[in-house]
Amino acid sequence: MTTIHILFLFSLLSSISPYSYASVNDFCVADLKGPDSPSGYNCKPVSSVTPDDFVFSGLVAGDTNNTFKAALTSAFVTDFPGVNGLGVSAARLDIAKGGSIPMHTHPGATELLIMVEGEITAGFMTPTALYSKTLKVGDVMVFPQGQLHFQVNSGKTKATAFLAFSSANPGAQLLDLLLFGNGLSSQIVAETTFLDVSQVKKLKARFGGKN
Repeated sequence: MTTIHILFLFSLLSSISPYSYASVNDFCVADLKGPDSPSGYNCKPVSSVTPDDFVFSGLVAGDTNNTFKAALTSAFVTDFPGVNGLGVSAARLDIAKGGSIPMHTHPGATELLIMVEGEITAGFMTPTALYSKTLKVGDVMVFPQGQLHFQVNSGKTKATAFLAFSSANPGAQLLDLLLFGNGLSSQIVAETTFLDVSQVKKLKARFGGKN
């Protein structure tokens, strides 16, 4: 039995990835010059790690002059190498009056939203239920990993929130861009969404789609 335990331990140690490296060592600052992988970036040599790798100073208001009237300023691993392998990252969300973050998912992370200014109506959906709430300053809402969710500025002024994610690189899939930012024929999109072809073409023009 002891031999089996030893073999199991060696097998476990040999399978440690760059992502899990941080869980058995102090940290694993991302080497952004190397390739990314599902388990994260390789570790930067400790001799070249500096305090700046653990500090991100860019979490400032973004430009909301766009289709959604919203901006996400990220502190993900590509912006903030020190979070590599730690299973955490952050972002700042700014939504101008009348703006929104459309339906989207984060395949790789749960999201935590912390309201700091204004008012946001947010929610997420499952196949059987909708969970929606109007959030004000000081409110916190969690969006479980992979669930379709949204945020809308429902107030009379701009809205700001800080976000935390349970991944160094949470990823995002925006439903509007997936549906209307592609080269799939408008006829097929119309047939699968029950929209008129003219509506689909209008949305494709807005989101950069073709056909």
